[in-house]
Amino acid sequence: MQVLQQVQFLLQITHSRSIIRRYFVVNGFDGALTILGMITGFQVSGESNIHVIISACFGAAVALTVSGLTSAYMSEAAEKQKDLSELQEAMVADLSDTNHARAAKIVPFLVAAVNGFAPFLFSLLILTPLWLAKANLLVSVNPLVAAILVALMLIFLLGVFLGRVSGAFWLWSGVRTLIVAVLTMLVIMACSV
Repeated sequence: MQVLQQVQFLLQITHSRSIIRRYFVVNGFDGALTILGMITGFQVSGESNIHVIISACFGAAVALTVSGLTSAYMSEAAEKQKDLSELQEAMVADLSDTNHARAAKIVPFLVAAVNGFAPFLFSLLILTPLWLAKANLLVSVNPLVAAILVALMLIFLLGVFLGRVSGAFWLWSGVRTLIVAVLTMLVIMACSV
């Protein structure tokens, strides 16, 4: 519990809670929309080799994760170091052994973890019907259609979450993100004809 309280304190003094929340939503949405787009493309193309589909989507999920981890860490580490340097200049003091210095080191890792693992989590959830089909546990349903439905549900739930954060009407917020997903699918289908 002590560690969790320390992390919460470091996030508070760096004002990073909203950054983490935004990265979770943005990269979760990117992951879900990317895998939805890939699965839609496979569905339209008539590809039925589950192993190929899973491998391609999992590869994209890993790439999104690595990109999210590294890009967020590098940018957040630079920003937090800049903030620490500006605070030290303003206070005319060495802050290397303070909570602010610890936050400058730890918070970029937290932000990077959320930024990287959000698309991975969403991708894995969307791929679940494909893994079930590969294990012969999903036989009466088209696994690509099931994965598409999971993706649409997750994207809708991200919109609901955004609505709750902003105080907007949750249903409208969920529908807006769903519209983006459906439009993306329609563009993919139109381009695949």
